[in-house]
Amino acid sequence: MSRKTLTMDDRLGAYLCGFGVREPDIARALREETARLPEANMQIAPEQGQFLDFLIRSLGVRRSLEIGVYTGYSALITALALPENGELVACDISAEWTAIARRYWQQADVADRIRLHLRPALETLHALIDAGESGRFDFAFIDADKTGYAAYFEACLKLLRPGGVIAVDNTLWSGHVADPAITDEDTVALRAFNAARRSDERIDLCLLPVADGLSLARKRA
Repeated sequence: MSRKTLTMDDRLGAYLCGFGVREPDIARALREETARLPEANMQIAPEQGQFLDFLIRSLGVRRSLEIGVYTGYSALITALALPENGELVACDISAEWTAIARRYWQQADVADRIRLHLRPALETLHALIDAGESGRFDFAFIDADKTGYAAYFEACLKLLRPGGVIAVDNTLWSGHVADPAITDEDTVALRAFNAARRSDERIDLCLLPVADGLSLARKRA
């Protein structure tokens, strides 16, 4: 037993990935291609992908939302975990990065489960709300511009059914959220987001030190 979370060094990280992550070959290939890009730090960690897979399967998710696709690793993990008739509505603004995503989705034979919208995410989320889709999604993953997190969360919460879960990435932000001397726009936005969730009575909350911090919010009935 331990009274605090382990500090993850490279050796322990390798052990974790070696024994705790069952990564499909197609997902590994996408992650390795993404690692060669200048923006590779935007890629989620494989252990986080494994955790998302576990959550989606455990919750019996059929309809999911993703805000921020990048090269499609988390969307691929999600689509593989969905049932054959499942659906992922994915939001991004980059045709360049999502072209890589589409290629791997096709190779994995899950492209028919993913509806990609290339426009500002709030436009897509509000269109879904206006179309009467509120309360009809089971899960959402938010991993996009940090200053937009509060608005994305509110829209996703409307779209989720009671008992549905929102996973929000980067909520520990390399530890910057705990350092009051750091006051850049993204850090301030994440601090405000975390503080708002701490007192949000609409949800059950769990903030986990997975990868760069992962907040889980379960919508109460």
